[in-house]
Amino acid sequence: MKYIHLYALFLMFLFCASCKGQAKTGVLNDTVSSQGPDKMVRNVKKGKDGSILIAASLAGIFRYDGRSFTNLTSNIGARRFWNVLEDRQGNVWCATTESGVYCYNGASVRHFTTKEGLPNNSVMSIYEDRAGTIWFGTRGGASRYDGKSFQNLTTKEGLSNNGVHTILEDKNGKFWFGTGGAACSYDGKTFTVFRNNEGKTFNNVWSIIEDRKGNIWFGASITDYKTGDTLFISPGLWRYDGNRFTKVTERAASAIMEDTKGNIWTTGSVSPNGVGDWILSRYDQSTLYDEKPAVTKITSIKKMLCGILEANDGSIWFGSINGVYRYDGKTIVRK
Repeated sequence: MKYIHLYALFLMFLFCASCKGQAKTGVLNDTVSSQGPDKMVRNVKKGKDGSILIAASLAGIFRYDGRSFTNLTSNIGARRFWNVLEDRQGNVWCATTESGVYCYNGASVRHFTTKEGLPNNSVMSIYEDRAGTIWFGTRGGASRYDGKSFQNLTTKEGLSNNGVHTILEDKNGKFWFGTGGAACSYDGKTFTVFRNNEGKTFNNVWSIIEDRKGNIWFGASITDYKTGDTLFISPGLWRYDGNRFTKVTERAASAIMEDTKGNIWTTGSVSPNGVGDWILSRYDQSTLYDEKPAVTKITSIKKMLCGILEANDGSIWFGSINGVYRYDGKTIVRK
């Protein structure tokens, strides 16, 4: 059992679908470099063509094609970019924590803010569901965009917390929300806070995935008790098989990914308050359901490790406080 001081985390969700119908910002002139960004990289995603998309705070949104890095947001200026997604139509959505969302169609960029109906301009998450609808998580609530207007979902509608970090649609069409408070699910009508076998909520969830077998994986903190302004918590990596929540390990997990071989990868801090070393870990697929799964520590770094991605060549990319790294199974190289 470990402890941290009580601190407020707010963020939330938002629905969106295309770049149509919003105020045009202008045409972008991309800049190209042989080097990747040297700023904090929060998220790394895969583009439609297999390229690597990188969200670097105060540096930009970059696309790596295997040879060079192209800054897609050169003309937008310095923004606190947090997340990125290329949708099925080829639009690149760029989330910021202070100025809403930018949508780049390859020629021009459009800007979405609270003026267009977003619940908040601090956007942490972007997700495209199976129907092609784009979801966003903001500090002010969840929102859905139908191409004309936004439908906002907040605690007034039953959302567990107005700070959504991540979202997932599972194979049954249920949506899972990780928030700064309790995590919850949504069936299209009702929000349900999910709890462990002792009835306690899963808090401060930053990543949720569904593996190839249909199990839900997420990192969360369980509050054991509170004394004054201090929370005593137990962090960990959890798995849900549709009936039961199983704590896989005590190790924290802020980002989670399943690779093509079925291994589970995580980044997470050693300390529950995020201070000190952060670790990139791999859980071997052959032992995932053992009482103590085999875990390999790939590397550690001070302060922060962020999003994880498996590239088409099998290499693992991950963000950090000082840029983006590539691991080829033997060597880690900063790009």
